Amino acid sequence: MINGLWGIKIGMTQVFSDDHQVVPVTAIDVSNWFITQVKTAEKDGYDAVQFGLLRPRYRGQAFAAEWITSPKRYFMILREVRVVDAAAQFVIGQEVNAPEVLAKGDVIDALGITIGKGFQGVVKRHGHKGGRASHGDKLGRGPGSLEGLRRSGRVRKGRKLPGHMGVTQRAIKNLEVVIVDQDARVVFVKGSVPGRADSMVFLRKSK
Repeated sequence: MINGLWGIKIGMTQVFSDDHQVVPVTAIDVSNWFITQVKTAEKDGYDAVQFGLLRPRYRGQAFAAEWITSPKRYFMILREVRVVDAAAQFVIGQEVNAPEVLAKGDVIDALGITIGKGFQGVVKRHGHKGGRASHGDKLGRGPGSLEGLRRSGRVRKGRKLPGHMGVTQRAIKNLEVVIVDQDARVVFVKGSVPGRADSMVFLRKSK
């Protein structure tokens, strides 16, 4: 059995819990993922399963063997996960069913690519306080002293400076699965998940 599944982030909304409390959730579409290849230790050197996200123009059609022979033509995303004894559990062409992997109340980790923020200063990028906003202060939102002659004029490695922010993989851990909608093929996770809408997210069971 796989320990997680991929999905496409739809966005955030809110639902009511069993005790009538408002819960903020992130909706993740987990439909149209098919098994495109099953790897075995005898043939490939390790056991794994390859999943593919079907392109929109082919969705709603009956599964065709041609999809497997030309996976890059019919699948927009291909991903692989290690599985013990994969050949005995999975069949090529089988669609991934969310309730077989996740259930209401499961605790998961959500992995995604954060939203890009472009080039940012130290206040937004690292949370620096900045200087005073009056009385002739010239520091403003600048990084301040870089230690100068204390290190012979060299900038220390790892110094928090302005630069590109975002577009990095991040994991939000210990999120609760609130709803697994089998009909709509959507999983609702409590809280926020990294990434913008329409980005890919991996939902992994917490260890």
